[in-house]
Amino acid sequence: MKYLLHILFMVTGVINGTAQTDSLLSSLQDSTTTQQTLFPNKMLFTQRLLWGEHGWARFGKAVTPAVRVLDMRIRRKMLVAHQVLGFVTLAGFIGQAIVGPQLYADPHNKSTKSLHSTLAATVNTTYSLTALMSLFAPPPMINRDKGITSIRLHKWLAVAHLSGMVATNILAAALEGNPSIRPYHRAAAYVTFASFAAAIIVLKL
Repeated sequence: MKYLLHILFMVTGVINGTAQTDSLLSSLQDSTTTQQTLFPNKMLFTQRLLWGEHGWARFGKAVTPAVRVLDMRIRRKMLVAHQVLGFVTLAGFIGQAIVGPQLYADPHNKSTKSLHSTLAATVNTTYSLTALMSLFAPPPMINRDKGITSIRLHKWLAVAHLSGMVATNILAAALEGNPSIRPYHRAAAYVTFASFAAAIIVLKL
């Protein structure tokens, strides 16, 4: 009888231990699932630096679902600003496309040169702010742009017009002392304008 009771206690202990282990595993799985839903699988370096689990914007506080809801509100506002600034920048590019040829035709016209310089400074400022609104916006909850989507095309075109923007500014700085590079400066400017306009258009498709 004692032998049977001993075996019964052992079986009960094993069952309880297994139940506790299963409960622990379940809680760990739930915790992991919750953590995965708080952040996407992939984040930009700038997003992770500012809005990651230990990002600068967290100030050492834990990231909870409520915090991520607030992140989404901030993200929405920043992306709306990104779109508005994008249209402002596009308008500046159009202005540059009109004034640029006039300046090439008459390089010594002071009023045209001043207008071109003002437009260039404005475009550089609005372009930089447009990029910052996108690069430093909080990351989405999950990555949705699998395959070839309008968002992915927008990102690819962003790489193109960013490269063109850098090239245009470098060539513009060298243009004063080397007029022979005008065709390259013009080509870089047109590529930048075309890829930037295309990046806006694909989001509307």
